[in-house]
Amino acid sequence: MTTDFKNLLYDVDKGIAMITFNRPDALNAMNTESLKELQEALKRAGSDDQVKCLVLTGAGEKAFVAGADIKEMKAKTPVEAMAYTELGSGACRYLETLAKPSIGAINGIALGGGTEIAMSCDVRFASENARFGQPEILLGIIPGWGGSQRLPRLIGEGRALEFLMTGEHINAQRAYEIGLVNRVFPQKELLERTKDFAAKLAGMPGFAIKMLKTSVYNGMNMDMTSALNLEIQCICQCFSTSDQEEGMTAFIEKRKPVWVDS
Repeated sequence: MTTDFKNLLYDVDKGIAMITFNRPDALNAMNTESLKELQEALKRAGSDDQVKCLVLTGAGEKAFVAGADIKEMKAKTPVEAMAYTELGSGACRYLETLAKPSIGAINGIALGGGTEIAMSCDVRFASENARFGQPEILLGIIPGWGGSQRLPRLIGEGRALEFLMTGEHINAQRAYEIGLVNRVFPQKELLERTKDFAAKLAGMPGFAIKMLKTSVYNGMNMDMTSALNLEIQCICQCFSTSDQEEGMTAFIEKRKPVWVDS
């Protein structure tokens, strides 16, 4: 286990980078130092050829990330608030646009920035005791790490606005019903089931995963004609790789492909 972070645990095993938020006394709330460490951990995973997939979770069984550190935020000037907000927003955007797939294992409370970090993952698994919310409105502010943008894209404008304008919390089952999370597991099974899925993604051809994320995330912000053209460009780039040749050869030969990520 890598211990050179103060507020995070970082470990790589069998191609999976495990990033664990580790401020249990503060329910893993994200202060400035935590956000900087998260960015560094994400960059480390992104540049490590051994890493094929990322899993983000919280230490313990109470919280994934309880949100931003309100005690730190309260006294900030508008200029300081912008720097802090840009740091959190930038970390979420970096996670979202990382070429490698990511899974959020939401093991407890995920409020405010916690929901925003979770939404920046490609896939979200939750334990039965997880809770979600964007309670910023109850603090006299609005989300700043992408909550007002990603939430409507995930669950629709009407549901998102209800969520955002009331600040109410929802449980894991409701989050599953509205499409905020992909699956819900018993608390004791969450990490094991998440790691199993991460291993499956880690075994996929890396460049094709990158092109898939590029097509999906960029295409969502385009008109349909432009998005379809982007998809064509992305699939054509796959034909420059050894994995495309291997995948199709293996299909014809009725065997399992051996990916080389090139």
